[in-house]
Amino acid sequence: MSDEFGPSFITLTDEDGNDIELEYVDALEHEGQTYMAFFPAVEDEADEESEDYGLVILKSVTENGEELLSTLDDEAELEKIYELFMEQLLADEEENS
Repeated sequence: MSDEFGPSFITLTDEDGNDIELEYVDALEHEGQTYMAFFPAVEDEADEESEDYGLVILKSVTENGEELLSTLDDEAELEKIYELFMEQLLADEEENS
């Protein structure tokens, strides 16, 4: 059986060398910039209650010809992109109901 429509996971390494597994949720373009939304991968439902569990938004940047994912350092940018993702996710949910 194919996992073609199942969840997609990526593993990122932070600046301290720690691996973080994230589940891909969605992507969007805003003002020429690509943003991607993820949820931290969890072992069980109890982890979802942790304050570390929440939407992770990263932007795609090109550095030395290589595509990388970077955190959003500007609080206003983060809030705007979060709102856009929430609107998109809610619209997708309404279409599927």
